[in-house]
Amino acid sequence: METNKETKYNKLIVVLSVAIPAVVALLFGVNLRKLGYDVQPLSFLPPIYATINGLTAFVLIGAVVAIKNGNRKLHENLMKTAIACSVAFLGMYVAYHMTSDSTKFGGEGVVKYLYYFILITHILLSVIIIPLVLTTYVKAWSEQFDKHKRIAKITFPIWLYVAVTGVVVYLMISPYYAH
Repeated sequence: METNKETKYNKLIVVLSVAIPAVVALLFGVNLRKLGYDVQPLSFLPPIYATINGLTAFVLIGAVVAIKNGNRKLHENLMKTAIACSVAFLGMYVAYHMTSDSTKFGGEGVVKYLYYFILITHILLSVIIIPLVLTTYVKAWSEQFDKHKRIAKITFPIWLYVAVTGVVVYLMISPYYAH
């Protein structure tokens, strides 16, 4: 049976799981320069946020190794770091897209289809991972470790995929950025 505290957190998870992708989608469509604001394109951000995605992948792997070795405190700290990295990525990603024109992928043939497959699965899973991460975190925070462990087995590979494919998408599109 769900407690009042759990109900409150589950409602917050639902709100954030809907609000974050909605706000990102809304802001993604806003280009401050096209609206007449005199802002410089933040063209230096993509390699930084791609690096943060890569760092997130390594932190997630480190967190799994830590918990398998029985180091709960290190696991907890690494997971908080992974969440902070994801939040930093999101902020930089939105800031870049609010100040810069979208970059079109210039590859052709099989590479083009591979790029779009990776990009689309990355985007879809980045939306799905939000409630999974939040739920997994709340289960640990509320010391429901059996439930935490069960959902973490789903959350981890999806989050790892999103982090790694973020780097892959960057590497594939980076030759087409306007300089």
